[in-house]
Amino acid sequence: MNLLEQELHYPFGETLPENAKTMEIAPGVLWIRMGLPFALNHINLWLLEDDVETENGHVHGWTVVDCGISSDATMDAWEILFGDLHNHMRGLPVVRVIATHCHPDHIGLADWLCSRWKVQLWMTAGEYAFARMMSASLPGADGTAMFPHFRKHGMVDPAMQEQIQERKTHYTRMVPAVPTAYHRMQEGIAVMIRQRRWQVISGFGHSPEHASLYCADLNILISGDMLLPRISTNVSVFAIEPEANPVQQYLDSLEKFLPLPEDVLILPSHGKPFKGLHTRVRQLQDHHAERLEEVQAACAVPQSAADIVPIMFRRPLDAHQLTFALGEALAHLHKLWYDGVLRRELGDDGVIRFVQK
Repeated sequence: MNLLEQELHYPFGETLPENAKTMEIAPGVLWIRMGLPFALNHINLWLLEDDVETENGHVHGWTVVDCGISSDATMDAWEILFGDLHNHMRGLPVVRVIATHCHPDHIGLADWLCSRWKVQLWMTAGEYAFARMMSASLPGADGTAMFPHFRKHGMVDPAMQEQIQERKTHYTRMVPAVPTAYHRMQEGIAVMIRQRRWQVISGFGHSPEHASLYCADLNILISGDMLLPRISTNVSVFAIEPEANPVQQYLDSLEKFLPLPEDVLILPSHGKPFKGLHTRVRQLQDHHAERLEEVQAACAVPQSAADIVPIMFRRPLDAHQLTFALGEALAHLHKLWYDGVLRRELGDDGVIRFVQK
């Protein structure tokens, strides 16, 4: 455990849910952990005991929060849970699916789950729209748009270019379909789950309109990817919004969590449930301040986003990690550019570089 983690409290210690099993962490709140084929090798999913009114009457069951990627392993794990041989879901059906945001590990199996249980998908409009665009590989949102975007920002290594080109179907492999209709969630309108109010807190910078959920009755925050205990949330500039300022958006979004209690139990999408909300927000603010200082200092001479990657990430990166690293390097350059600290220049080689004013 690093020094920053020592400032946080982990109520369940090192205890984790076993594969394809649930772990109760509060009355009517179950924790599931599914595998991912990346360096970040898992995602936390949540089951909330619920009662809903349907066309066929009142139904008692579970609301699923986030879904896992579309893969045989993830579907098999869900089927084991649905089979309920060990009574993990008490024989109750899924009555609603909530996706916090559009990234594959969160929405990948939403269409499968919604179809299997004949239930609605709940998302914010921004996340749903992006999921539909990316799953349909619309121009600008498809994988082929990624390569010219990264090339413009200094990705000129032929071997890495080839690896990135091979990732053009990355999203559609893990999100083959998105439900064709949904129920909109938005900030200011609570989601009622078994007579409990779950406040929607919208977040920006990591994704278009991320939804975290806070229940005052339980003093629980389902933070999604907005607040993670071990790692900082990725904030990237992507091809579809090439002049975005996600670092600023993310820092602004963090402020929304500060009115919540310090001892709220935070259920993150990656890592372990923890307490220490205000401490973690301060840590993340400090982290980005340090990275911005590093990037600004490096730009004493012109730097592309690709030049900044080894300054911010001092470890070997595979193609998957590099796409996020380059997007995040560009995000920090953009924050300094929008703040008026840097100016940007287009070189004769077609590469954009940033330099101190």
